[in-house]
Amino acid sequence: MRNIFLIFFGGGLGSVLRYLLSFNAQKLWKINNFPIGTLLVNIIGCFAIGFLTSYLVKFDNGLKFLLITGICGGFTTFSAFSIENYSLWENQQFLMLTIYIGLSILLGIIAVFIGIKFSNIL
Repeated sequence: MRNIFLIFFGGGLGSVLRYLLSFNAQKLWKINNFPIGTLLVNIIGCFAIGFLTSYLVKFDNGLKFLLITGICGGFTTFSAFSIENYSLWENQQFLMLTIYIGLSILLGIIAVFIGIKFSNIL
């Protein structure tokens, strides 16, 4: 139950941090509708999950639930996607890496399209 609370608390904190950073970055740098806020959040989240995954291996698992699953997960799921891809790369599973990246992007875009079309029916 403690781990669930840590994930819950960290996820909420990560989501608020994502909103604040993305919103303010978008206001600060107006680059022709380019989603600079989301890009910045994704890059910072990837750095954070890479650092924390490597660093926290030596320490308490509770910190992993709070910082990695909770805060990083709430901040951006792109960081989880990236660390999973890194793991596939590191294990030289290049075919699986390519399939995972391709399917994630293609199916994600298709799911958005279907979701929008479905909402228009209702």
